[in-house]
This record gives sequence, structure tokens and C-alpha cells, in this order.
Amino acid sequence: MLFGEQLVVVRGGGDLATGVVLRLCRAGFPVIVTELARPLTIRRTVAVSSAVSEGTFRVDGLSAVRVESPAAAVEAALFGRVPVLVDPGLPELPVRPSVVVDARLAKRNIDTSIDDAPLVVGLGPGFTAGVDCHAVVETMRGHRLGRVIRAGSAAPDTGVPGVIGGEAGARVVRASTSGTLIWRVAIGDTVGAGEVLGDIDGEAIEAPLSGVVRGLLSEGEALQGLKIADIDPRADAAACFEISDKSLAVGGGVVEAVLAWLGLSG
Repeated sequence: MLFGEQLVVVRGGGDLATGVVLRLCRAGFPVIVTELARPLTIRRTVAVSSAVSEGTFRVDGLSAVRVESPAAAVEAALFGRVPVLVDPGLPELPVRPSVVVDARLAKRNIDTSIDDAPLVVGLGPGFTAGVDCHAVVETMRGHRLGRVIRAGSAAPDTGVPGVIGGEAGARVVRASTSGTLIWRVAIGDTVGAGEVLGDIDGEAIEAPLSGVVRGLLSEGEALQGLKIADIDPRADAAACFEISDKSLAVGGGVVEAVLAWLGLSG
């Protein structure tokens, strides 16, 4: 690896984080991903977090594998694979990472500190460069998407998803109640407005508009208000299985932040 001694830990393995992982790996950095025991990822067909349940996962040439220990994670990363380690915190690795990227997109800083690594990068709102991280990468769609912020914060969370195919908030489905989630459709299926997608304890979940099912939370317990599905009005099923332009743009911003830091640190 070109940057084989610069270990990167990416906290979170969702679709946006996966764009970061892909860019870093292709640039030659060994990467370890940490995730929850039950990831909250919606776009599971393009997220390395899927390795948690599947054991292995592959997208856009990127190969991820679930590992069971920090030592195994380091070994896999150094051999060019993407290890996914279930750990809600920052794992105690045999070697200290050079870079930590908080890609959990919680819209707030949960527990990341600027002292976690020589370089700490936060994605999106909730982080302030120079306070709880060294750099922030903008995640809001628009002309600032993917920009590296070295002083200050990203644009604040609006609570409204980015516009895709002319739709924003209407394309996102949230749980109307808490209970056990079961789907009748799969990611990539074409659905019509009002079509039943699944149910939570017998209460039907209907498609808010016509399009392609872009994302579905894994079946199981769901809490009221949780994002559980995403419908893409562009009706391009192939896009459900490719890392998005937004994810790649944010990943490019992270690579820029890392390379700039390496240049400054010599």
C-alpha cells in the first residue's frame, strides 16, 4: 500500500461512510470500519455495514469482511481488505490509528474527541473544526458538498433530506409506531404511490410516492420516528446498487483532508 503505515478508522459503515472507505482504500490507505451490532443503515446494498449480518460484503470492487477482534481488524486492513468490527466506541487497537473519521452522521457529536488520533475528521453537522476535530467535511447537497472545513462547522441540519428527482422529505419513510418491522418488497423493486411496502406489528407501511425502493432498514425492532425506507422517484434500479455521487464527493473531501495533513506533517 502507498500509505500502508497510515491506518484509518472510520466510525460507521453506512452508505456515506462507504464512499469514504472506497476513496481511502483506492488511494492506498488501510481502513478499519466500526459499526453497531444492528446497523441503522437504510441503503444496505451499498454499505459495508452489511458485512455485520452477511459476514462478507462487496460493492463497487470494495470487499468488506466482519472481524471479531481489534487484532484481526488490523491484520485484515494491512492485507488490503476492509474489516468491519462491531464496536460502538473507538476500539483499543494494537497500533494507534493515524486518522479517525466519524462518519456516523448522527447530526451531533456523540463521543468523538480531537485527541482520538493525530488527525480527526468529522462528517457533516455536529462537529467544529479546531474544537472536537481537526477538519469537517460538508455533507449537504449543493455547491459546498465535499468541501473541507478547517475552521468552523458544516451547514446546520435542516431536518429535510436532500432533493432527489424533485423530491425531498416526501421520499423518506419513517416508522409511525414502534414494533417489529417486516417488509414485502426488496431494495431495487419498483413501487407505486400508496403501495404497501411492509408493516410494523400489522400496521401497513405505504409508499409515499412512485419510484424505486432505494433503501430499507433491516427487519426487526423499529422505534417510532426512525427512518426505515427511502423511495427514489428517478426509478433507476441500477443506482440502488452503486455508491452514490454524494458519498464519493464526501469521500473525496476526506482524502483531501488526509493528504493535506500528511503534507503538513511531513
